[in-house]
Amino acid sequence: MISGGAASITGTAQNTVRRPNFILIVTDDQGIGDVGCYGHPEVRTPNLDRLAASGVRFSQWYANAPVCSASRAAILTGKYPDRTGVRGALTSEPTWDVPGLRQGETTLPAVLRNLGYHTAAFGKWHLGSAPQSRPLAQGFDEFFGWYSGWLDAYSHRYYQLGSNPGKIFHDLWRNETEVFEEPAYMTELLGREAQAFLARQDRQKPFFLYLAFGAPHYSMMAPRRYLDRFPAGMDRDRRMYLAMVAAVDDVVGSLLDQLERQSMERETVIYFQADNGATREQRASSDGKPYHGGSNAPLRGYKLGLFDGGMHVPAILRAPGIVKTGQVWDRPMISMDLLPTFLAIADSNAAPSSGIDGQNILPVMRGERAEHEYLFWSHGNQRAVRHRDWKLIINPPSFPGEEVRDKIWLSNLEADGSEAMNLAGQEPGRVKDLTEKLRAWERDVGLAPSP
Repeated sequence: MISGGAASITGTAQNTVRRPNFILIVTDDQGIGDVGCYGHPEVRTPNLDRLAASGVRFSQWYANAPVCSASRAAILTGKYPDRTGVRGALTSEPTWDVPGLRQGETTLPAVLRNLGYHTAAFGKWHLGSAPQSRPLAQGFDEFFGWYSGWLDAYSHRYYQLGSNPGKIFHDLWRNETEVFEEPAYMTELLGREAQAFLARQDRQKPFFLYLAFGAPHYSMMAPRRYLDRFPAGMDRDRRMYLAMVAAVDDVVGSLLDQLERQSMERETVIYFQADNGATREQRASSDGKPYHGGSNAPLRGYKLGLFDGGMHVPAILRAPGIVKTGQVWDRPMISMDLLPTFLAIADSNAAPSSGIDGQNILPVMRGERAEHEYLFWSHGNQRAVRHRDWKLIINPPSFPGEEVRDKIWLSNLEADGSEAMNLAGQEPGRVKDLTEKLRAWERDVGLAPSP
């Protein structure tokens, strides 16, 4: 339900003079404990907080996967990532032939471009570097960014070290042309490109901007001006992580200010979310130990796992004239809902193509339609299903210092949001029913049954 008001929807896209613009912002490995408006005072995110104050903050928004490629595939297709063929994290190769999104896939930019939108993607792609999977083949008119899973923030090179053979290669592109911008700090570089994109937009033609940051994912780097916003005595990894988040927040602020200068703030829908939760990966650490710089508190788990910390993420929507300001929606929603929701805002008469798993969230928030009865996730041999407030995990993940021996984990998220207690032994009937639902979903999306 919504706190702060009885309803959140005050109108529809039909109230606007023309189709609204869309800005979709995605961060990388940012935990729900890493945004100030989620109740974490050590975090410095005044512009994301400002965005939430002028829109709706979701307290139970889920990514469709606990890892980047699969999560982003769901954002852009409106489908469970298992249906798109993008499962887990795609590899990064200098041969530019990694398959990802399939040719002819229905994507959010392609749908909006068919409605007359100018579409652009800036930042991390990681949905395939093969020609048919690249942004310009998937509905975008412009692209500035990289294909790999991450980049060095200053050299703009991907590298994989500590294995034989290691690899390192430059990966920054404008459309199909390689460009060189080192040593510009990547988060600021994306801000420059996004702000310039807004400045050149024609008020008569709507736009869709997909801004996909590589921060605060490894490589863990930030200029001194961001580090200086946090106490010198703060834990080193936490300080660097929050500095990277602060740099992202500054870019968000620059875009909000740019929209105001162009008098476009009332006709632009802005949505923000993280692609998955904060990580425990050792490569992000400064001391060679499991990483602790990002926070998923009060949730359990991390990136790569199906406890809520892996895919229960911060999410904010500002939609002037459509969503009332200052609201908090506290029932579960999920990233694959974005495509049908944006489409409904752009054209109330349009309907998503068949095969879309997401649903328009606006009728749900108006009380006209029920939320998803079941939500499903997969990662490796892990499976999870949520039914109302109950969540079942098959093969729950272990992390350093947080080992799990049970093969089945059942939680009531209303009573135990941190998934601390395993109720599987007390609820055998519920375990059986939810397991059957998971098996049916596996068959439906073409996924091999988990052991």
